[in-house]
Order: sequence, then structure tokens, then C-alpha cells
Amino acid sequence: MAKDPDGQERHAVRDPVAFASLVERHSAALHGYFARRAPQAADDLHAELWLRAYAARHGFDPARGSVRAWLFGVARNVLSAHWRGLAAHGPHVPRNPGSDDPWAAVDDRLVAAALAPRLRALLRELPPVERELLLLVAWEQLTPSEAASVVGIPAATARTRLHRARNRMRAGTACDMAGDPT
Repeated sequence: MAKDPDGQERHAVRDPVAFASLVERHSAALHGYFARRAPQAADDLHAELWLRAYAARHGFDPARGSVRAWLFGVARNVLSAHWRGLAAHGPHVPRNPGSDDPWAAVDDRLVAAALAPRLRALLRELPPVERELLLLVAWEQLTPSEAASVVGIPAATARTRLHRARNRMRAGTACDMAGDPT
């Protein structure tokens, strides 16, 4: 008889003892999510994620998506609260230039380092939901449907916005790829 990992995970969300299996299975991906977006605070945010997920486990609704998508949704909320907290402290918070730049980790992985500044600018120009969908699919390896669940929009809308974001990125780098210095 085939195992049902999704069914086991849905059970693990509500079972306090089995919840540990979710931590083991999803910690690396979720920590990576934070490390790419807020490297200086990734460990603290990761810990906060698991505290909030455990506290909210009874609110998980399997009809709304997978456990993985739910966890990334909790992670997104934790990260949003982090950014709001930083903004609330205003300009008095000492910062190292680039220390909380979520795009810094991208540079190491880009094949064409010359495109990095342009890609960062294009990502910043995307509407926030499109940017988040693109990053959830590209970095976190979520399906478009899972990413839709994370940001709280219908799957069809997410696919449309993801398509639009990819087209904008493609169009924005087309000149650079052709060797045209714009």
C-alpha cells in the first residue's frame, strides 16, 4: 500500500508529538527562505516561524492547500512582521549597508554577474505580489498553486501574475542579453 505523505503531514500539523516531523522535513527550506530575505535575522525568524506555526496548528485548513504552502504562508507573515518592526524603529536603527538586502544572496548564484544589478532593479520594480510569487517559485521551489496559497490569491490569478512577472523580467533583460548596454 502506497504511503500518503500529504495525509501524514496533515495529521502531523494537529498532533503535538508528530509536529516534530514537520520541523525535520521543512526546516532547511524555510530557513533558506529567511536567509535569502533577511540574512542577519534568519535564525531568529526561523525560530519564530515554528513557534507561530505550532501555536496556529489548529487553524490549518487542508482545503486551502498543502502543509508546505501553509508553512511558507506563516513564514511570510513572520517576515512581514519583522520588516514592519524594523520600519517602526525608523532611521534610528543602525544598519550595515546591504546587511538586510534580500537580493545579496542572489549575486553568488548568478551566472552572468553583470546582470545582477539589472535583475535586482527589475525585481524591485515588480508589484510586491508578483515579486513574491516569482521568488516563491524560483527560490523556494513551490508550485504556482502553493505560492498562490502562501500569498492568499486564487491559483489561476497566481499563474497569470507569475507569467506577467516572468515576461517583465525577460523583457527587462532582453537588451542586456543581446549585448546592448542600456
